[in-house]
Amino acid sequence: MKARILAVGQKMPTWVQTGFDDYYKRIQPMLATEMVEIPASKRGKNPSASELEKYAITEGGLILQAHANAKRERLICLDVRGKNLSTEDLSDKISESMQMGDDMAFVIGGADGLSKDVLAKADFKWSLSNLTLPHPLVRVLLMEQLYRAMTIIHHHPYHRGDYF
Repeated sequence: MKARILAVGQKMPTWVQTGFDDYYKRIQPMLATEMVEIPASKRGKNPSASELEKYAITEGGLILQAHANAKRERLICLDVRGKNLSTEDLSDKISESMQMGDDMAFVIGGADGLSKDVLAKADFKWSLSNLTLPHPLVRVLLMEQLYRAMTIIHHHPYHRGDYF
């Protein structure tokens, strides 16, 4: 099994790249992980609601294009309206995918969220929090939670839950 992160945006701040890279290196022996950066739409000043929707649709098309070539890949969209999961629940979802032989793609939308088309294709919609989080921070949180879930699966002591 492998995991891909399909994230809108490029050229992250140094603190984001440092945090992401730390967990990225840690997870590789347990889960082959790949980051796919989707270019954000160019935005004008004070865009209208219809322009914001167009940005999300354009980015959504690129996300779906990146996902289209993947076989047996579950599309997991990070969305504030999605279902909240505990880390243990996430590890169960990953274990299930591993057992089924499915890969996973975790989608982080752009500043204007995910298009309706992307959300409609999602196998699962996951909310990291009821809070609105900055998209760069979501990259770091996602990698840490994937790493933590894999440590549960591999009985590594990083996750200090009720298991050890």
